[in-house]
Amino acid sequence: MDPYEKLRKGEKGAWLSIITYIFLSFAKLIVGYVGHSEALQADGLNNTTDIIASVAVLIGLRISQKPPDADHAYGHMRAETIASLIASFIMAVVGLQVLFNAIKGFFANEHEPPSLLTAVVAIISGAVMWGVYLYNIRLAKEINSSAVKAAAYDNRSDAFVSFGAAIGIFAAIIGFPIIDSITAAIVAIIILKTAYEIFAESVLTLTDGFNQTDIETIRTTVSNVEGVVELRDVKGRYHGNMALIDVTVSVNPYLNVWESHEITEKIEEAILEVLPSSVALVHIEPEESLKRN
Repeated sequence: MDPYEKLRKGEKGAWLSIITYIFLSFAKLIVGYVGHSEALQADGLNNTTDIIASVAVLIGLRISQKPPDADHAYGHMRAETIASLIASFIMAVVGLQVLFNAIKGFFANEHEPPSLLTAVVAIISGAVMWGVYLYNIRLAKEINSSAVKAAAYDNRSDAFVSFGAAIGIFAAIIGFPIIDSITAAIVAIIILKTAYEIFAESVLTLTDGFNQTDIETIRTTVSNVEGVVELRDVKGRYHGNMALIDVTVSVNPYLNVWESHEITEKIEEAILEVLPSSVALVHIEPEESLKRN
Protein backbone atom coordinates (compact mmCIF):
# COMPACT_ATOMS: atom_id res chain seq x y z
CA MET A 1 0.00 0.00 0.00
CA ASP A 2 1.29 3.46 -0.94
CA PRO A 3 2.40 5.51 2.14
CA TYR A 4 0.02 8.34 1.24
CA GLU A 5 -2.84 5.89 0.80
CA LYS A 6 -2.09 4.61 4.31
CA LEU A 7 -2.34 8.14 5.67
CA ARG A 8 -5.70 8.66 3.97
CA LYS A 9 -6.92 5.41 5.48
CA GLY A 10 -5.71 6.59 8.89
CA GLU A 11 -8.14 9.50 8.74
CA LYS A 12 -11.01 7.06 9.28
CA GLY A 13 -9.67 6.27 12.75
CA ALA A 14 -9.35 9.96 13.64
CA TRP A 15 -12.89 10.70 12.47
CA LEU A 16 -14.29 7.74 14.42
CA SER A 17 -12.57 9.00 17.58
CA ILE A 18 -13.81 12.58 17.09
CA ILE A 19 -17.45 11.60 16.54
CA THR A 20 -17.43 9.16 19.48
CA TYR A 21 -15.78 11.65 21.84
CA ILE A 22 -18.25 14.42 20.95
CA PHE A 23 -21.21 12.20 21.80
CA LEU A 24 -19.73 10.67 24.97
CA SER A 25 -18.31 13.91 26.41
CA PHE A 26 -21.68 15.65 26.31
CA ALA A 27 -23.44 12.60 27.79
CA LYS A 28 -20.91 12.25 30.63
CA LEU A 29 -20.75 15.93 31.53
CA ILE A 30 -24.53 16.33 31.63
CA VAL A 31 -25.28 13.06 33.43
CA GLY A 32 -22.28 13.50 35.74
CA TYR A 33 -23.41 16.98 36.77
CA VAL A 34 -27.07 16.01 37.25
CA GLY A 35 -26.16 12.73 38.93
CA HIS A 36 -23.51 14.24 41.27
CA SER A 37 -20.55 12.14 40.09
CA GLU A 38 -17.10 13.74 40.11
CA ALA A 39 -15.58 10.66 38.47
CA LEU A 40 -17.99 10.76 35.51
CA GLN A 41 -17.54 14.52 35.11
CA ALA A 42 -13.76 14.03 35.14
CA ASP A 43 -14.14 11.35 32.49
CA GLY A 44 -16.34 13.67 30.42
CA LEU A 45 -13.84 16.50 30.70
CA ASN A 46 -11.13 14.11 29.59
CA ASN A 47 -13.19 13.27 26.49
CA THR A 48 -13.66 16.94 25.56
CA THR A 49 -9.90 17.34 25.31
CA ASP A 50 -9.69 14.05 23.47
CA ILE A 51 -11.74 15.78 20.78
CA ILE A 52 -9.02 18.40 20.42
CA ALA A 53 -6.30 15.74 20.45
CA SER A 54 -8.10 13.71 17.76
CA VAL A 55 -8.53 16.83 15.62
CA ALA A 56 -4.77 17.45 15.99
CA VAL A 57 -4.12 13.88 14.80
CA LEU A 58 -6.47 14.40 11.84
CA ILE A 59 -4.72 17.64 10.86
CA GLY A 60 -1.34 15.92 11.18
CA LEU A 61 -2.47 13.09 8.90
CA ARG A 62 -3.74 15.63 6.35
CA ILE A 63 -0.48 17.61 6.35
CA SER A 64 1.53 14.38 6.09
CA GLN A 65 -0.15 13.65 2.76
CA LYS A 66 1.40 16.72 1.12
CA PRO A 67 3.99 15.64 -1.47
CA PRO A 68 7.68 16.64 -1.21
CA ASP A 69 8.54 20.23 -2.13
CA ALA A 70 11.62 22.44 -2.29
CA ASP A 71 11.82 22.81 1.51
CA HIS A 72 10.74 19.24 2.39
CA ALA A 73 12.57 16.83 0.09
CA TYR A 74 11.47 13.86 2.19
CA GLY A 75 7.84 14.97 2.32
CA HIS A 76 5.76 16.12 5.30
CA MET A 77 5.21 12.81 7.08
CA ARG A 78 6.68 13.98 10.38
CA ALA A 79 3.62 16.20 10.79
CA GLU A 80 1.93 12.99 11.93
CA THR A 81 4.45 12.64 14.78
CA ILE A 82 4.10 16.31 15.72
CA ALA A 83 0.33 15.73 15.95
CA SER A 84 0.98 12.88 18.40
CA LEU A 85 3.21 15.20 20.46
CA ILE A 86 0.50 17.88 20.58
CA ALA A 87 -2.04 15.24 21.63
CA SER A 88 0.21 14.23 24.56
CA PHE A 89 0.45 17.85 25.78
CA ILE A 90 -3.33 18.26 25.68
CA MET A 91 -3.81 15.02 27.60
CA ALA A 92 -1.26 16.07 30.23
CA VAL A 93 -3.01 19.42 30.85
CA VAL A 94 -6.35 17.65 31.26
CA GLY A 95 -4.86 15.03 33.56
CA LEU A 96 -3.48 17.72 35.86
CA GLN A 97 -6.80 19.56 35.91
CA VAL A 98 -8.74 16.38 36.72
CA LEU A 99 -6.24 15.53 39.48
CA PHE A 100 -6.59 19.01 40.99
CA ASN A 101 -10.41 18.77 41.02
CA ALA A 102 -10.26 15.29 42.52
CA ILE A 103 -8.00 16.41 45.36
CA LYS A 104 -10.26 19.38 46.00
CA GLY A 105 -13.30 17.07 46.09
CA PHE A 106 -11.52 14.66 48.43
CA PHE A 107 -11.24 17.36 51.11
CA ALA A 108 -14.81 18.63 50.64
CA ASN A 109 -16.96 18.53 53.77
CA GLU A 110 -19.96 16.88 52.12
CA HIS A 111 -20.09 14.10 49.55
CA GLU A 112 -23.44 13.53 47.93
CA PRO A 113 -23.74 9.98 46.55
CA PRO A 114 -24.04 9.80 42.75
CA SER A 115 -27.06 8.34 40.97
CA LEU A 116 -27.19 4.86 39.46
CA LEU A 117 -27.58 6.40 35.99
CA THR A 118 -24.02 7.77 36.16
CA ALA A 119 -22.66 4.24 36.64
CA VAL A 120 -24.70 2.93 33.70
CA VAL A 121 -23.39 5.72 31.45
CA ALA A 122 -19.82 4.99 32.56
CA ILE A 123 -20.14 1.27 31.72
CA ILE A 124 -21.69 1.92 28.30
CA SER A 125 -19.02 4.52 27.56
CA GLY A 126 -16.24 2.10 28.49
CA ALA A 127 -17.66 -0.57 26.17
CA VAL A 128 -17.98 1.92 23.29
CA MET A 129 -14.42 3.20 23.74
CA TRP A 130 -13.04 -0.35 23.88
CA GLY A 131 -14.67 -1.01 20.51
CA VAL A 132 -13.11 2.18 19.08
CA TYR A 133 -9.72 1.11 20.52
CA LEU A 134 -9.88 -2.30 18.83
CA TYR A 135 -10.69 -0.67 15.49
CA ASN A 136 -7.94 1.95 15.73
CA ILE A 137 -5.20 -0.38 16.98
CA ARG A 138 -5.87 -2.75 14.06
CA LEU A 139 -5.81 0.21 11.69
CA ALA A 140 -2.57 1.56 13.23
CA LYS A 141 -0.82 -1.80 12.75
CA GLU A 142 -2.13 -2.12 9.21
CA ILE A 143 -0.86 1.30 8.08
CA ASN A 144 2.01 1.59 10.61
CA SER A 145 0.85 5.00 11.84
CA SER A 146 2.23 6.51 15.06
CA ALA A 147 -0.58 9.08 15.19
CA VAL A 148 -3.35 6.49 14.85
CA LYS A 149 -1.56 4.29 17.39
CA ALA A 150 -1.44 7.24 19.80
CA ALA A 151 -5.17 7.74 19.23
CA ALA A 152 -5.76 4.02 19.87
CA TYR A 153 -3.81 4.12 23.15
CA ASP A 154 -5.86 7.15 24.14
CA ASN A 155 -9.04 5.19 23.31
CA ARG A 156 -7.88 2.28 25.47
CA SER A 157 -7.00 4.61 28.32
CA ASP A 158 -10.45 6.19 28.09
CA ALA A 159 -12.11 2.76 28.21
CA PHE A 160 -10.21 1.87 31.40
CA VAL A 161 -11.05 5.27 32.85
CA SER A 162 -14.77 4.76 32.23
CA PHE A 163 -14.76 1.26 33.73
CA GLY A 164 -12.83 2.58 36.72
CA ALA A 165 -15.28 5.45 37.10
CA ALA A 166 -18.16 2.94 37.12
CA ILE A 167 -16.51 0.97 39.96
CA GLY A 168 -15.96 4.16 41.95
CA ILE A 169 -19.54 5.27 41.38
CA PHE A 170 -20.95 1.91 42.56
CA ALA A 171 -18.80 2.14 45.69
CA ALA A 172 -20.08 5.66 46.34
CA ILE A 173 -23.71 4.54 45.85
CA ILE A 174 -23.44 1.77 48.47
CA GLY A 175 -22.19 4.15 51.13
CA PHE A 176 -18.65 5.28 50.35
CA PRO A 177 -19.12 8.59 48.48
CA ILE A 178 -15.48 9.60 48.96
CA ILE A 179 -14.53 6.72 46.64
CA ASP A 180 -15.91 8.80 43.77
CA SER A 181 -13.23 11.46 44.35
CA ILE A 182 -10.54 8.80 44.76
CA THR A 183 -11.60 7.24 41.46
CA ALA A 184 -11.38 10.66 39.78
CA ALA A 185 -7.78 10.93 41.03
CA ILE A 186 -6.97 7.48 39.61
CA VAL A 187 -8.52 8.59 36.33
CA ALA A 188 -6.16 11.57 36.31
CA ILE A 189 -3.12 9.36 36.92
CA ILE A 190 -4.10 7.08 34.03
CA ILE A 191 -4.48 10.12 31.75
CA LEU A 192 -1.05 11.45 32.76
CA LYS A 193 0.59 8.03 32.25
CA THR A 194 -0.86 7.71 28.75
CA ALA A 195 0.22 11.27 27.92
CA TYR A 196 3.78 10.48 29.00
CA GLU A 197 3.92 7.29 26.89
CA ILE A 198 2.75 9.13 23.76
CA PHE A 199 5.13 12.03 24.50
CA ALA A 200 8.13 9.69 24.93
CA GLU A 201 7.48 7.86 21.66
CA SER A 202 6.96 11.12 19.74
CA VAL A 203 10.17 12.63 21.10
CA LEU A 204 12.10 9.45 20.23
CA THR A 205 10.94 9.76 16.63
CA LEU A 206 11.52 13.51 16.32
CA THR A 207 15.06 13.18 17.71
CA ASP A 208 15.88 10.42 15.20
CA GLY A 209 15.80 7.67 17.82
CA PHE A 210 15.27 4.10 16.64
CA ASN A 211 14.22 0.78 18.11
CA GLN A 212 17.43 -1.12 18.96
CA THR A 213 15.72 -4.50 18.53
CA ASP A 214 14.98 -3.58 14.91
CA ILE A 215 18.60 -2.46 14.45
CA GLU A 216 19.89 -5.84 15.67
CA THR A 217 17.44 -7.64 13.37
CA ILE A 218 18.68 -5.60 10.42
CA ARG A 219 22.31 -6.29 11.38
CA THR A 220 21.72 -10.04 11.37
CA THR A 221 19.70 -9.89 8.15
CA VAL A 222 22.22 -7.82 6.18
CA SER A 223 25.22 -9.80 7.43
CA ASN A 224 23.66 -12.96 5.98
CA VAL A 225 23.12 -11.49 2.51
CA GLU A 226 25.26 -13.24 -0.11
CA GLY A 227 28.12 -11.03 -1.24
CA VAL A 228 28.37 -8.96 1.94
CA VAL A 229 31.84 -9.34 3.47
CA GLU A 230 31.28 -7.05 6.45
CA LEU A 231 28.48 -4.90 7.80
CA ARG A 232 30.27 -1.70 8.77
CA ASP A 233 27.42 0.53 9.88
CA VAL A 234 23.64 0.60 10.16
CA LYS A 235 21.47 3.51 11.29
CA GLY A 236 17.73 4.07 11.31
CA ARG A 237 15.21 6.84 11.88
CA TYR A 238 11.47 7.14 11.60
CA HIS A 239 9.72 9.42 9.13
CA GLY A 240 5.99 9.29 9.76
CA ASN A 241 4.85 5.74 9.01
CA MET A 242 8.14 4.86 7.30
CA ALA A 243 11.54 3.78 8.63
CA LEU A 244 14.58 5.19 6.81
CA ILE A 245 17.55 2.81 7.04
CA ASP A 246 21.17 3.68 6.17
CA VAL A 247 23.50 0.70 5.69
CA THR A 248 27.22 0.57 4.88
CA VAL A 249 28.75 -2.76 3.83
CA SER A 250 32.02 -3.91 2.35
CA VAL A 251 32.22 -6.25 -0.65
CA ASN A 252 34.82 -7.84 -2.84
CA PRO A 253 36.70 -4.88 -4.38
CA TYR A 254 36.96 -6.61 -7.75
CA LEU A 255 33.24 -6.89 -8.43
CA ASN A 256 31.94 -4.87 -11.35
CA VAL A 257 29.27 -2.20 -10.97
CA TRP A 258 26.46 -4.53 -11.99
CA GLU A 259 27.46 -7.20 -9.44
CA SER A 260 27.74 -4.60 -6.67
CA HIS A 261 24.35 -3.22 -7.61
CA GLU A 262 22.82 -6.70 -7.34
CA ILE A 263 24.10 -6.96 -3.77
CA THR A 264 22.52 -3.63 -2.84
CA GLU A 265 19.18 -4.84 -4.24
CA LYS A 266 19.41 -8.06 -2.24
CA ILE A 267 20.09 -6.03 0.91
CA GLU A 268 17.14 -3.71 0.25
CA GLU A 269 14.82 -6.68 -0.34
CA ALA A 270 16.05 -8.44 2.82
CA ILE A 271 15.47 -5.34 4.96
CA LEU A 272 12.03 -4.87 3.45
CA GLU A 273 11.10 -8.41 4.46
CA VAL A 274 11.93 -7.89 8.15
CA LEU A 275 10.79 -4.25 8.26
CA PRO A 276 7.97 -3.84 5.69
CA SER A 277 7.44 -0.08 6.03
CA SER A 278 11.03 0.89 5.34
CA VAL A 279 13.26 2.51 2.73
CA ALA A 280 16.91 1.44 2.71
CA LEU A 281 19.90 3.41 1.41
CA VAL A 282 22.88 1.09 0.91
CA HIS A 283 26.48 2.31 0.59
CA ILE A 284 29.06 -0.11 -0.86
CA GLU A 285 32.75 0.01 0.11
CA PRO A 286 35.67 -2.19 -1.03
CA GLU A 287 36.92 -4.75 1.49
CA GLU A 288 40.60 -3.86 2.04
CA SER A 289 41.54 -7.32 3.33
CA LEU A 290 40.69 -8.82 -0.05
CA LYS A 291 42.84 -6.37 -2.00
CA ARG A 292 45.55 -8.05 -4.08
CA ASN A 293 49.14 -7.14 -3.40
